[in-house]
Amino acid sequence: MRILKVLLAVMLVNFMAATIAVAGGTEKEALAMLDRGIAYIQAHGTEQAFKAFSDPNNKEFHDRDLYLYVYDFKSFNLAHGANNKMIGKNFVEFKDAGGKLLIPEMVEIAKTKGSGSTEFMWTNPETKKIQTKIGYIKRIPGQDAFVGTGIYK
Repeated sequence: MRILKVLLAVMLVNFMAATIAVAGGTEKEALAMLDRGIAYIQAHGTEQAFKAFSDPNNKEFHDRDLYLYVYDFKSFNLAHGANNKMIGKNFVEFKDAGGKLLIPEMVEIAKTKGSGSTEFMWTNPETKKIQTKIGYIKRIPGQDAFVGTGIYK
């Protein structure tokens, strides 16, 4: 009987660990949100879109640890789904938790390639821990700005 209890406890712990491991957004979900964000900008304009992206109650652009952010090519934040205090500030000198200049790299990707990805260290809004994040970015057509999102490894 004791062996059965131990076995059940081990199975429960493994199930919980697997559930936690997949609780965050996936690459597929992040890229779909990014595409929805670009489409929303094209359909509704930047002002309405940036408000929607920055509204934590808007479930179309907030799902677990997934959210959108927008920067212009001068590194000013225009919208941020996880931290409204970032909006309007310049991040040209900003370094991630690992010391990497972050926004200038994203700007360069958007300018030269139109879309792409990069890795950086960022605080996960769900766990409140600094983790490696893969950021996906896409230039807003016809504008010197990009939309980004990402997943935590």
